[in-house]
Amino acid sequence: MKWRLRFRSRTICLSLAFLSIFLHLLLVFVSLPVYHQPCDHPLPPRTHILRDLANTNYSAGSSGPAEPQTDTSRRDSSTKDANEDAKGHVQTLSNMGLAEKGERDSTNMPVSVGRHGADGEDPVESGLLKLEALFDHPLYNMPSPPVPEEDWLLKVKTKVKASERSSQMWVSASQEDYLDVHWNSSSNSHPPWLRFHLGITRWQLYPHRDSNMELLTQQLASHRIVSAVQKSGGTQLKLVISFPNYGQAMFKPMKQERDEETNYNLYYFSDFERHNAEIAAFHLDRILGYRRIPPVVGRLVDVVKEIKAVTTDRKLARTFFNSPVGSVCFYGQCSYYCSTEHAVCGRPRDLEASLAVMLPDLSLASRRTWRSPWRRSYSRSKLAKWETEPDYCSTVKKTAPYDKGTRLVDFMDMVILDFLMSNMDRHHYETFEKFGNHTFLIHLDNGRAFGRNSKDEPSILTPLEQCCRIRRSTWLRLRLLFLPQYRLSDVMRASLSHDPLHKVAPLLSEPHLAALDRRLKTVLETVNRCLERAAEDGGGEEVFYDDLKDMLTAAG
Repeated sequence: MKWRLRFRSRTICLSLAFLSIFLHLLLVFVSLPVYHQPCDHPLPPRTHILRDLANTNYSAGSSGPAEPQTDTSRRDSSTKDANEDAKGHVQTLSNMGLAEKGERDSTNMPVSVGRHGADGEDPVESGLLKLEALFDHPLYNMPSPPVPEEDWLLKVKTKVKASERSSQMWVSASQEDYLDVHWNSSSNSHPPWLRFHLGITRWQLYPHRDSNMELLTQQLASHRIVSAVQKSGGTQLKLVISFPNYGQAMFKPMKQERDEETNYNLYYFSDFERHNAEIAAFHLDRILGYRRIPPVVGRLVDVVKEIKAVTTDRKLARTFFNSPVGSVCFYGQCSYYCSTEHAVCGRPRDLEASLAVMLPDLSLASRRTWRSPWRRSYSRSKLAKWETEPDYCSTVKKTAPYDKGTRLVDFMDMVILDFLMSNMDRHHYETFEKFGNHTFLIHLDNGRAFGRNSKDEPSILTPLEQCCRIRRSTWLRLRLLFLPQYRLSDVMRASLSHDPLHKVAPLLSEPHLAALDRRLKTVLETVNRCLERAAEDGGGEEVFYDDLKDMLTAAG
């Protein structure tokens, strides 16, 4: 009996020992792969989706934007984090138009919406929600490293010698008009226009979600005007407006009704400049994520009180007169359209105008003017070189500064902006000299945009068609703006509703807003043809400049 109990106890002990060994071996085998995983630090939510976008591959489809090949599980995981970070506004990669093959093609989506939206809701109110969601999207909130000291355009002296303190104080000949202010190194003492100047960097005029933007636009729209003089040069009338805090703005008056289309028989270089085009161009540039147009605001100005009474420009003052119906008019002096036949008139004294904040004085931040390689001939009979040579871009790519860096894709960004607003008058562009060739292009002088809504001008897209080169981030934002939840026309309508002149009348008519969606589709189709062409040549990746990977590297 004792022997049996001893045998049974020994059997139980051996069984437990073998079971313990088996469980330990199983644990080792299960844990082993974990120790071989790379020890990457977890990325912030927005960086997760940025990595997905940077690693997206594109293949040409039969129509519309090319569809990517993505890892579905990784995509869902990363976009879930991004959605939480953007508080419900951020969309997954598939909702951004980056759907898997076989899903609906984004270019087949409707490109217009009714005046009162799809469900009868207020289009402006609906658009404001879309605009907020758009600006919350990771593509507009990409991680970026701190700006190096050399990448700021201007900086304030932190220490000023006693002999130099007078330079910190602006002195005016008329103390009644200008404020007697002292500015120091503290940003709290700076007026909004100076904060704008000090915020300019190598890559943009102002940051996304700039807290200073609201103060700056309020100043342009409401501050007292103390001086108005005509700006020299140019083909049409422009004024330089000054404010009590020494801020200045470029003034362009209303010359025709918003819904009045440019005459079909009028050459592009003979077209009028439009005040609402300058305002709309600023909003479109911001929606595209460029931030390369100085802030512009609409304003209703009293011609007598705010221009005639404060001007010290004698040549301008001599051009004021009263029209037969009692309206106060003036025409100034310029190369074209400065005569009594083309006078600018109030109603009877109120005049609509655009006011664009001036860039830093050239003595502080000199700018270089570049002739556009795709400049038009400005002749009624002669064609430009790019219009007769299909392989013209290959020559441009071998020419400085387009042969290296980002200059070529910077130019393509400007081409897309011009095509969307139908601006044929881009003969030159400017950059800040301090930054050399490695900087953004300043998108100035957009008054001849939005002239025709019933016709698109395909020749504006010729550079993109010939070069087939575009930033990946630009391409993704364009696809985003084609989706119903971020539709370009809707967010433009909403953005323009913030302008003071919207109370008078919408700054862009509905046909112009519909034209934006139509032209956006054309841009997407143009890039898709580039992808198809590159796929046939075996170089599909060369269409995109991978700025997302550069940003991801810089963000660590």
